[in-house]
Amino acid sequence: MTSLREHAGDYLTMRRNLGFTLEGHGRMLMDFISYLEGVGAITITTDLAVAWATRTAPGVNPASWNKRLTVARIFARHLQALDPATEIPHPDLMPLRYRRIAPHLFAPDEIVALMAAATGLRHPLRALNYATLIGLLAATGMRVGEACGLDRSDVDWDAGVLTIRAGKLGKAREVPVHPSTMQALHVHDQRRDLLQPVVSTPAFFVNTRGDRLDAHHVPETFARLRDAAGIRPAAGGRKPRIHDLRHTFCIATMLNWYRTGTDVQAQLPLLSTYLGHVDPVSTYWYLQAAPELLALAAGRLDAFLGDLP
Repeated sequence: MTSLREHAGDYLTMRRNLGFTLEGHGRMLMDFISYLEGVGAITITTDLAVAWATRTAPGVNPASWNKRLTVARIFARHLQALDPATEIPHPDLMPLRYRRIAPHLFAPDEIVALMAAATGLRHPLRALNYATLIGLLAATGMRVGEACGLDRSDVDWDAGVLTIRAGKLGKAREVPVHPSTMQALHVHDQRRDLLQPVVSTPAFFVNTRGDRLDAHHVPETFARLRDAAGIRPAAGGRKPRIHDLRHTFCIATMLNWYRTGTDVQAQLPLLSTYLGHVDPVSTYWYLQAAPELLALAAGRLDAFLGDLP
């Protein structure tokens, strides 16, 4: 008889083979399995799933219970095909979820101010790195880790395309960029060799030691540049993050589509691919991030409904 732990291992292997990393999900699932083993359970019941989901330290946000129960529910749904006695916790249990905070949408002059603040960094290579990096993220919507993961060989100067090999879920993709962006990257490439001629990495962005620029250190420096540029959060919002440049790119792209009458529904899968989203569902969330975008979408829907007989 296959144990719950063996079933869980097979399940995680199957999903990871499909491209999902499942790091946090996998840890929680195996913790759930350990709990079931600890109480001597041989199958999943709703009561056991709820008991485990709420088994957290005092003061933990109750929204985390929903996340934990979701892990148990997804696995139970998979397991029920193998063990009909498995109970699947109802989705209405623990409906409280984390509220996604609206991102800061950078105005063009704020992006210019950020790049100007970057040029004021003390070390010329750091100044070059951050001015180029901020411009690249704003122009392409890339993730910070993807930009820092670029190698020199990933830049196709003739085609104007960047190859992202360190994408989310390990998926590589090609990102066409505007000629002005390629020109800025070319200038960076030439100046970098003058500022740091000795390197130990094929990376495009290198630090003052000649190693690859560490993506984990970028948000801290960006926070200092944000403050130096005088960029403040909107009322009730959080401080702007570097990841908000990605949101800004996505919103600006969709706003342009709506204003020019483009078929947004048809273009969204292309945008999802460009951004490296697993599916368009991840991209749809951006619709609610900007009131102007939501208003344009609603206006187009009203126009469509008005044309119906």
